[in-house]
Amino acid sequence: MAKIGDIDVGEFPLLLAPMEDVSDPPFRALCKEQGADVVYTEFISSEGLIRDAAKSVMKLDIYEKERPVGIQIFGANLDSMLKSVEIVEASGPDIIDINFGCPVKKVVSKGAGAGILKDIDLMVSLTKAMVEHTKLPVTVKTRLGWDHDSIRIVEVAERLQDVGAKAISIHGRTRSQMYKGNADWRPIAEVKNNPRMHIPVFGNGDVDTPERAMEMRDAYGLDGAMIGRASIGYPWFFKEVKHYFETGKKLAPPTIEERVIAARRHLQMAIDWKGEKLGVFETRRHYTNYFKGIPHFKEYRTKMVTSDDVKDVFAVFDEVAATFSDFEFIS
Repeated sequence: MAKIGDIDVGEFPLLLAPMEDVSDPPFRALCKEQGADVVYTEFISSEGLIRDAAKSVMKLDIYEKERPVGIQIFGANLDSMLKSVEIVEASGPDIIDINFGCPVKKVVSKGAGAGILKDIDLMVSLTKAMVEHTKLPVTVKTRLGWDHDSIRIVEVAERLQDVGAKAISIHGRTRSQMYKGNADWRPIAEVKNNPRMHIPVFGNGDVDTPERAMEMRDAYGLDGAMIGRASIGYPWFFKEVKHYFETGKKLAPPTIEERVIAARRHLQMAIDWKGEKLGVFETRRHYTNYFKGIPHFKEYRTKMVTSDDVKDVFAVFDEVAATFSDFEFIS
C-alpha cells in the first residue's frame, strides 16, 4: 500500500495530474467518481496567491467528495512560496504539491516549474523550507531534468526525500523535450530501485492505455501512475485501468448516452462553479475526447466548440444523443 504521509492512497493508486484549465472542481469530481484515488488542483501561482489574484484564489476551491485532494503551487521565490503555503493551508487540502515540472515558457522564464531544474540546490532548499512551514504532507512533481545531459533524477529524488518530501511524481521527459517524443520510464524506475528511497515514486507521461498502466506497475515497479492527457474528456480512464488490473480484460467503452450525460454534467458543473461564459469556454477542450471515434462528427464538434450560448451546446448534446444512439464504440 502506498502512503503519502499518513494518508493511505491504496495499492498502485491512480492520480489525476494537475493540468491548467483542466483539473478544476467539475472535472475532478467526474474523475473521482470514475476511480481516481488522488486528485490535484490546477497548478497555482504563489505570486498570484499572495497578490490575491482572483483566478489564483478561485483555484483553491476544494470539496469533501474529492478527498484526498492536493493543491499544487509553483514559484521560485522563497518568501512568496512560504506565504502561499499559509494561504493554501487555510483551504484545508490533504496534500500540498510543489510544481517543479511545468515546461511552459512563461513559467520557466521566472525560474519556476521546470525552470528550477537548472538550480537543484534551490529546488531542495525550497522544498525543505516548505516542509518545515506546514504540518501537511508536501509532495513534488518534476521531470527527469532540464535536458538529456543534465538528468540527475536519482540524486534529486533522494535529496528531496531527505528534506521531507512525502512522495514524488516524475514525468518521463526532460524540460527540453516538452511533450515531444516518448516518455522514458527507465530513470523513474532507477529512482524507485534506489535502496535509500522509501517514499512513493509515481510515474507520469504516456500512461494512455490500461496496458501501459500495468506496464508501469509490473515492469517498472513504480508505486502508482499519475494520469494527465489520457483523462481529458475521458474520466472513465481511471475505471478502465482498475477493471483491467482486476480482470485482465478491457472494459466496454462508455455508450453515447453515458458520454452525453457526462458532458452535460461537466458543462453544468463548470457553469455553476465559474459562470456561464467561462464554463462554456473552458469545457470545450474536453468535447473532442468525449465523442472521439464517432464518424462524420465534425459538424457537431464545430457547433460545440464555437457556440457561446449554453442552451445551444445542450441542444447539440441532445442532437448527438438522438443521431448516434445506435453507435457502438470499440475498446
